[in-house]
Amino acid sequence: MAASTYSITAYDATAVEWGVAVQSKFLAIGALTPWARVAAGAIATQAFINVSYGRDGLSLLERGLSAQEVVERLTSADPGRDSRQLGVVDRDGASACFTGPACFEWAGHHRGDGYAVQGNTLVSGDTLTAMVERYEAGTGEPLARRLVESLAAAQNAGGDRRGQQAAAVLTVRAGAGYSGADVHVDLRVDDHPWPIEELRRLLDLQDLYFGETPAEHWLELDDELTAEVRQHLDRLGYAGGRVATDLEAWAGVENFEERVRGAERIDPVVLAQLRKTSDTGGGEAAR
Repeated sequence: MAASTYSITAYDATAVEWGVAVQSKFLAIGALTPWARVAAGAIATQAFINVSYGRDGLSLLERGLSAQEVVERLTSADPGRDSRQLGVVDRDGASACFTGPACFEWAGHHRGDGYAVQGNTLVSGDTLTAMVERYEAGTGEPLARRLVESLAAAQNAGGDRRGQQAAAVLTVRAGAGYSGADVHVDLRVDDHPWPIEELRRLLDLQDLYFGETPAEHWLELDDELTAEVRQHLDRLGYAGGRVATDLEAWAGVENFEERVRGAERIDPVVLAQLRKTSDTGGGEAAR
């Protein structure tokens, strides 16, 4: 079965982050198409998917081969290449694409500075044009958000002519993920009537739990604010005595531990969620 798909691979030179986003009329496309590794690059493999393009391609990128060299190496060794589609960005942001002549129409690709877009079984080439335009207009946005919004623009321009089913976004940046992992964002919608909208919702939750508020925006826990925090924690059953200990305990249960650092200052996102949880009497954000 061919994965009727459109995708984008990209490199954010400012953040030093690589990523892939994909939408397809294909169950759980996020398990197969997107591949990325820090200091190597990012790969999207689609159409009649050859999963080894992802695994072997990252190894080649890690060895220092360019995006174009990786595309040539993978496709030349593959007797099924006429039905494959591939997009690659390397560690420096150079991009390369491949669309086999047997891919279902409309099929094609486009590469630009730091990105590659590709699609098959599309309504028209307008899908890729819209994806390119939205990506290029998104300079300065976090990479994951920029990629997902590029998918949305592509869908609005026609998308996959068979419809929607699954979508995913994957980004990697050294130490940027949970507990210092290199995987920054890894979100998948495996089966949904509106997978891109659902992916947007999940990305909002990703930002809520694991986003980073600039230090200058954190609030000093003066006497008045400490008293308020104490009141909310007591109401929620975290009444151990020390605000720092109780705040950390609450944050651990509600999955905000990455946003709590003692009790001298507080992330305004954490404060807003503490207030909301206290007012509603439970872990509303997590639900």
